[in-house]
Amino acid sequence: MDILGIKFANVTMDEAVAQAENCRIVFTPNPEIVWIAQKNKKLKTALEQADMLLPDGIGIVIASKIKRKPLKERVAGFDFFTQLLNNGKKVFLFGSKPGVAEKVNLPNIVGRHHGYFSEEDNQAIIDSINASGAEVLAVCLGAPKQEIWIVENIDKLNVKLAIGLGGAIDVLAGEVKRAPRGWQKMGLEWLYRALKEPKRFKRLAVLPLFLWRVLWHK
Repeated sequence: MDILGIKFANVTMDEAVAQAENCRIVFTPNPEIVWIAQKNKKLKTALEQADMLLPDGIGIVIASKIKRKPLKERVAGFDFFTQLLNNGKKVFLFGSKPGVAEKVNLPNIVGRHHGYFSEEDNQAIIDSINASGAEVLAVCLGAPKQEIWIVENIDKLNVKLAIGLGGAIDVLAGEVKRAPRGWQKMGLEWLYRALKEPKRFKRLAVLPLFLWRVLWHK
């Protein structure tokens, strides 16, 4: 499903988890990431390198309906990731502030590194990831940094799958709370987070611009 030049997989959550077995790179773009990619060529190129792009954001699903080619459902990146954790995949957490990933106490987390690093640290981080024996690498550096980092370093990594996951570590660590299930089902998780973090309202201005661009392209 092509939305402003970004090609999303038209899958359910179960289908996404099953297909991930044959993927090396998975990204989870929301409308804000798609919007940034319209001007950021490095991000757009990185998204194009993914084996699967999951529609993480109700705005992506709405855009598909505007184009009269509706996606099956929203596939939230965090829920996709927790499915992999539940399946017993060995995971390395890369991102968030120092000390946050250490708060994630799950048996299949085999390594951690915070997201504050310099170019000089890069190879040491890659060596740590490879030495951990991780099957899945969760890169939580925020867009576009996480997508670009994965694409630039994937050939140096031994993991089977690398995923860009934004704030997933913060949620797993209990630093940030997800919206209640009812809000999620109504597609209003973005509004819940904005109410909890008012500074996010500025970022939400992208959504009407994004939908207008989709309508204009249609």
